[in-house]
Amino acid sequence: MSRVKPETRSQHYSIVQYRAGARATVEDSISAEEPLQITLDGHPIAVVMRTPCDDLDLVRGFLLSEGVLPNLDGVTRIDLEKNQNHALVFLKDEVTVDFARHQRNLYSASSCGICGKATIDSIRQNHPRVMGEFSVKSEVLLGLPDKLREAQRVFESTGGLHAAGLFDSEGTLLVLREDVGRHNAIDKVLGFAAVESLDLSSVILQVSGRVSFEVMQKAHALGVPMISAISAPTSLAVDFAQESGQTLIGFLRPPRFNCYAGVERIR
Repeated sequence: MSRVKPETRSQHYSIVQYRAGARATVEDSISAEEPLQITLDGHPIAVVMRTPCDDLDLVRGFLLSEGVLPNLDGVTRIDLEKNQNHALVFLKDEVTVDFARHQRNLYSASSCGICGKATIDSIRQNHPRVMGEFSVKSEVLLGLPDKLREAQRVFESTGGLHAAGLFDSEGTLLVLREDVGRHNAIDKVLGFAAVESLDLSSVILQVSGRVSFEVMQKAHALGVPMISAISAPTSLAVDFAQESGQTLIGFLRPPRFNCYAGVERIR
């Protein structure tokens, strides 16, 4: 097996395929997955299993959505070149980080994200409810799954990548990112949005899979008011949305969808 090169979303393998009782050797495209260790001023913060592309966006989004940094103003440089699969983040001298709180000796599986999150009560105490007058027409929401799918560059060939996209109230796609892990795809779009100074108080985060507590938490950390998914939310995601003031939509499969919280934002 050859090493997956940086910015490679998929890799080709020779496999044996069985079909209708017959077998044949064929070439198959497989979603790439490799670890990325994030180190902040020499302190290892996390290891995430990701698709090796858009790593700058991933690191930026991770630092923000996990509450490691309040913004990117204190970051002087992110080095992805010195060591493969290592992101070295350098901070200004005056920036302080509570490494005892954030440093984790962990392996973050692509399907589950990072465990050990705060309880709903602590979220209520430490983070304000998402406010604002952002709203979306129901017909705009119903058009998002097709737009997300059309924009994906790899899904048709591998079938193995999650997608996350940010849309405005008119259903215009602002950014899309893909990854083997849904949490990584979300961090990538949030990292891009932070650098591009997108107004996250007026966007919809559309994801290709289910919605977990961590998906809601990441969106809430950057003030995203509406999260929509083609699959189901978890019970804790619904609880979180009701506490945070976010709009949560699941089973978005035209011509229907379910709204679990924040229905006032849907026109």
